[in-house]
Amino acid sequence: MGSFFAGVKAGTLGGFLYVGGTAVFNVVLLYALRSDVLNFIQGNYTSVCTNSVPVNATNSVQNCFASVIAVDVPYIAFVAFFIVLAYAGAFGILYDSIPGLNAFLKGEVFAAVAGFNLVVFGFSAYFFDTPSSVASGIFMVIWTVVFGYTLGRLYKRYTRLVSVGSQDPTLLKVMVDGKDLTGKTRTFALTSSHKVRAEVAEDASFREWETTGGVSVEDSRSFETVVEVNGEGTLKGAVTRKY
Repeated sequence: MGSFFAGVKAGTLGGFLYVGGTAVFNVVLLYALRSDVLNFIQGNYTSVCTNSVPVNATNSVQNCFASVIAVDVPYIAFVAFFIVLAYAGAFGILYDSIPGLNAFLKGEVFAAVAGFNLVVFGFSAYFFDTPSSVASGIFMVIWTVVFGYTLGRLYKRYTRLVSVGSQDPTLLKVMVDGKDLTGKTRTFALTSSHKVRAEVAEDASFREWETTGGVSVEDSRSFETVVEVNGEGTLKGAVTRKY
C-alpha cells in the first residue's frame, strides 16, 4: 500500500520534465541530422508522410519534415506522458510493497519499466536511421535515470511515514481505509485524510486513539473516526480488557 495520489502528483511534474525533455532533444536531433532525415523521407515518402502532407504538394519533403516536428513529435510526447503517468500511479500504489530499497532506487525501478515500455511501443522518440536511434537510445538511458531520481524525490516530498500500532494486537486491530495496518509503517499523502476504525475483540473495549507528530484524529474517543496526516508520526489504538 502506498499513495496513488502522491504517485500521480510526482509523476505529473516528473513526467512533464521527462517527456518534455525527450521531445526537445528529439527535435534538436532531427534538425542536427536534417540532411539525412530529408534523404530518408524522400526515399520513404509514402510510408512517412501519407497522413500529413499530400504527395503532390510543393516542397513536399520539406513540408513532411515540418509536419514531423510540429505534429508527430508532439503526438508521441502526448501519449508518452500518459503512459508515464500511469506508471507513476502504480509506483505510488506499490511503493510500500517493494522491500529493501529507498525512495530513489524505487523510483529508478519504475522509471526503467516506464522507459522500456516507451521504447517497445514506439513512444520514446521519432527517428529515421541508426545514428539517430543510437543517439536517442543513449539520451533515453541517461534521462530515464534522471526521471527515476526525480520521481523518488518528489514522492518522498509529497508523502509522510506513519507507524500504525495497537496496544494489544490480539485485542485490537487498526483498519485504515479498510485495510489492516496493525504494526505496519506506511506512506500517506501529505495533508490527506483517511477513515480509521478499531476492530476490537469481544472480551475487550476500545479506549482511545493515541497519536504523535503530524498525525491527528478527529475524535480520539470514537472507535471509528478520521485520521489526518500532516507530517510523520504514529497512530496507536488503546484497548481495555473487559474481564
